Amino acid sequence: RGGGPGSLAGLPAQCGSLQSEEEEEEEVEEAAEPGPAAAAAAEQRREERLRRFRELHMKRYEACKLNSQEVVEEDKRLKLPPNWEAKKARLEWELQVQEKKKECAARGEDYERVKLLEISAEDAERWERKKKKKNPDLGFSDYAAAQLRQYQRLTRQIKPDLEQYEKLKEQYGEALYPTSDSLLHGTHVPSKDGVDRMVADLEKQIEKRERYSRRRPYNDDADIDYINERNAKFNQKAERFYGKYTAEIKQNLERGTAV
Repeated sequence: RGGGPGSLAGLPAQCGSLQSEEEEEEEVEEAAEPGPAAAAAAEQRREERLRRFRELHMKRYEACKLNSQEVVEEDKRLKLPPNWEAKKARLEWELQVQEKKKECAARGEDYERVKLLEISAEDAERWERKKKKKNPDLGFSDYAAAQLRQYQRLTRQIKPDLEQYEKLKEQYGEALYPTSDSLLHGTHVPSKDGVDRMVADLEKQIEKRERYSRRRPYNDDADIDYINERNAKFNQKAERFYGKYTAEIKQNLERGTAV
């Protein structure tokens, strides 16, 4: 029914299209089934990705570990005193000096002579200038300046007793740190060791004062405004007491512009 010559003529074309569709499906299935080479390449790419992932994981772990260590070290540095690096360098230098002294003593050599042999002339001159500039001794001007120099020298020699400090802090607590309302007169009782140290220091000062004869350093660059030693000492005393008042007059006389 309805089967004319036209319908019979279309059967071969339909059969051909069905055959081509089946061939295409077979080709797709063959392409979907990977061969041994493709499977090996895919497995190699997978191993490469896993290796890179493990490397990234290890790098992340190392970065976290280093970061934690740096945080701990920074916290330790923040808890240290501000001049800890300088103190550490100073202590290391003192240890090296002690070792060199022991080596020189073992060889029977004088450490001061060995040390001077290792110092150049330029370094020696620079250190000497630095020493003079740091705390120059300009001679006696008044008793207040002499007392200040002695106070600074004595305070540099003080070695604090940290154990005694901790005991006092435990004993007095916040009262150890005085305020404007604190009453300190008569509350401190020095220990016997402290009194003995003070007496020994005073006796040492008296002994040094008795046998001390200070020589003032001679300055080659200073102007010669004297005719003999007695006149030089008189000029030095006059300069100490009246130099700041007569500086302008002296400069005018030197320039020749004095009125």
